[in-house]
Amino acid sequence: MYTLDTNAVIYYLKNDAIAVPILKEVFAKPAPIYLSTISEIELLGFSRLGENEEFLIENILQTLAILPVDSRIARIAGNLRRNFGLQLADSAIAATALFTGSALLTRNVKDFQKVTQLSIKEI
Repeated sequence: MYTLDTNAVIYYLKNDAIAVPILKEVFAKPAPIYLSTISEIELLGFSRLGENEEFLIENILQTLAILPVDSRIARIAGNLRRNFGLQLADSAIAATALFTGSALLTRNVKDFQKVTQLSIKEI
């Protein structure tokens, strides 16, 4: 199981040579793929988001298990912010991965590597 960092979706949409094969393999598996609502906000909140990009994002979002930041995830995220100094969005995304017991797919490994209990896969 995997949780996608926001940048994983962005690199996939940009047809990144590294991200696309990895994510195609992930999407082919029957296991759920998680996304934090924080990533959903980030993806849909780009100021220069065109109609085509929004359409592509919406199509990907339909294939993912999007998890809200409820109290359980918020508490994990709060601990991550306090103990590791993560930014708010990163702490919520990492907390989603920890809550679901999934590996985090990200290009920004350095942002998360201090969270030793987090399984990270670089894309």
